[in-house]
Amino acid sequence: MLLANRGINTLFDDMWNDPFFTRSYERSSSQVMRTDIHEKDGNYVVEMELPGYAKEDIKADLKDGYLTITAHKNETKEEKDAKGNCIHKERYTGTCNRSFYVGEELTQEDIKAAFTDGVLKLQFPKEVKKQEEQPKLITIE
Repeated sequence: MLLANRGINTLFDDMWNDPFFTRSYERSSSQVMRTDIHEKDGNYVVEMELPGYAKEDIKADLKDGYLTITAHKNETKEEKDAKGNCIHKERYTGTCNRSFYVGEELTQEDIKAAFTDGVLKLQFPKEVKKQEEQPKLITIE
């Protein structure tokens, strides 16, 4: 009986040794979203590693001077035996995000973004001149 259960014990031992279960919760976002920020030609270039994510899984938004990158993933893995019976099934749902203060003057139009080979690259000007707001005419009826 001991030998029969060994396969199942090994399965769970391997699962609990996965980095998803062993890393600390407080640092999980920064572990997944490794980020480098460079300055080049008067611009900031942010390169964020997001391996395993598709472009559709990633969202970037700008609000109140904060640039926030969010990556969300739903994944299901299922293994079946020769008869089609499920012998192993795992589900993962997770979201991670990082925020950077970029200043109140930066607009969405100032930010250029591309996602290639698991790396999100964002580029935006280091300094943005505050544009004077043009008066908006009010229609008088």
